[in-house]
Amino acid sequence: MDLMQSHHAILRNYPLIGHLRFFFEFIRPEIRQYFLESDNEEIPFSRAQRALVYQRAKGASDKRPFGTLVDVYKPSAEILLQRGNPINPPSVESLRVRVGAQCTQPYFISLFNISAMSFGALSANAIMALNRGAQKGGFAHDTGEGSVSVYHRKYGGDLIWEIGSGYFGCRNSSGQFDPERFKATALDPQIKMIEIKLSQGAKPGHGGVLPASKITPEIAQARGVPMGEDCVSPANHSAFHTPKELCLFIQELRQLSNGKPVGFKLCIGNIADWFAIVKAMLETKIYPDFIVVDGSEGGTGAAPVEFVDNIGMPMRDGLRLVHSSLIGVGLRDQIRIGVAGKIVSAFDMMRALAIGADWCNSARGFMFAIGCIQSRSCHTDHCPTGVATQDRLRQGALNPMDKSERVYRFHHETLLAFAEMCAAAGIRDHEAITEDLILRRDTQTKLTPLGDQLMKIPAGALLTAQAEQILDSQMHGLGKQWSLAQASAW
Repeated sequence: MDLMQSHHAILRNYPLIGHLRFFFEFIRPEIRQYFLESDNEEIPFSRAQRALVYQRAKGASDKRPFGTLVDVYKPSAEILLQRGNPINPPSVESLRVRVGAQCTQPYFISLFNISAMSFGALSANAIMALNRGAQKGGFAHDTGEGSVSVYHRKYGGDLIWEIGSGYFGCRNSSGQFDPERFKATALDPQIKMIEIKLSQGAKPGHGGVLPASKITPEIAQARGVPMGEDCVSPANHSAFHTPKELCLFIQELRQLSNGKPVGFKLCIGNIADWFAIVKAMLETKIYPDFIVVDGSEGGTGAAPVEFVDNIGMPMRDGLRLVHSSLIGVGLRDQIRIGVAGKIVSAFDMMRALAIGADWCNSARGFMFAIGCIQSRSCHTDHCPTGVATQDRLRQGALNPMDKSERVYRFHHETLLAFAEMCAAAGIRDHEAITEDLILRRDTQTKLTPLGDQLMKIPAGALLTAQAEQILDSQMHGLGKQWSLAQASAW
């Protein structure tokens, strides 16, 4: 048979041992992960990172003996500056921020929450485990753009409803935004905030298609799409086409939801496009309650290789740009910033808050908590742990009651570690965390304050005639991006 086929030359020449080549290629990721990779080799999460999540989720000891495994003298190594007289740590319950100062229904969000993952990408059992854990721990669960399913509602955990370009759960028969359907869901007390998805870190600027073969009755009901047809998420929105229209859409959703916080999520790409949104806020005087910056290193599903590797700004760079821009136009105190991108530890949170975030989201961290082993088979529907699959047999192995306890413990233990870090650094209020609390080694292996390596724009500076020069002093060509930005067009 191998000698007669014409698809694989290696099998025609080596009909016996040629099959070994394909077998070894098939099991190569597992061999590498379990036997060859070092503890700190990130692909995309290192063994040490995964182990930390597993230990905290299981309630096992997360202590490490015999010193650090990190090379503290390598470029980019970071340390938090502790004080000579540490203070008592803040309570885990106090680690929250108020979102929606201009709203009639503001939300006090935890500093650590579940990032956007849709039912459809994740199994029903995974969604139930995540939401029950969020309910027990008092933190937020982002629905992802797949809308609110019965599995999100079962245990009553706080929800952030994400609305993407497909308008799932709030669309009419032609796929356009339907205000009445939106209102019917948005008024649900379980939904605490509404998040418009402009782009995501895994595949910024790219739409998506869920094939008809993968659409179950539950998915069809949650998304408001018919059975037997492909479920399409366009690359762009139809409810708005310009930055100004985005601001007006935010205002409309806030009114329809009876005063709940409304914001948007994006992965920074063309900087002029971001500046255009900033200028639209200034012109319309309509401000989002929050902005979630999604880093290009994120992604719980699958995307084209070029989009995964080469499109979109990494989280730290995007976060600092957004934070600094809002300071520059005098809006930072009115808009909260959430952030997502490989955040699994308390130090990851500390760094993100130092750079400019108000709270952190984690997707893959909570996937690890419910059993993900980083097999990287999310797109195949063959997830071995039942997390990212619609296969009823596979997801049946995931016990929502048991895994929800792990979700709760991972969240609680991570915040407890964060509180202890705050105590060591003498931080009484997490909103007082600044970039000067962290030192980072530069390329010359010299320790310098993190703030010296980051963009800094003086308060109100972008409202002056010197805006372009100030931006150019931070990054060459940034002033030109500001001049190109228009509130009326992207």
